[in-house]
Amino acid sequence: MSVKIRLKRMGSKKRPFYRIVVADSRSPRDGRFIETVGTYNPLVEPEKVTLKEENILNWLNNGAQPSDTVRNILSKNGVMKKFHDAKFAKK
Repeated sequence: MSVKIRLKRMGSKKRPFYRIVVADSRSPRDGRFIETVGTYNPLVEPEKVTLKEENILNWLNNGAQPSDTVRNILSKNGVMKKFHDAKFAKK
């Protein structure tokens, strides 16, 4: 089973709000998911992002692959740097 960390679109028409979820890659975008690990609201200035960093790092260590957009969000918030440091500090 290939697991992805990706965005699930919520909100009404022309007012998007996203949840960052861990889901099987075969599931539809807004379909079944395993766990919610954050939110992303692009409409407010500045963009509002909430993340459960510990859960995200746990999923990344277990092999989950973030989508391109989620990877950018995680990079801006320093989660990918923490993951990289933890991964290569062990060696």
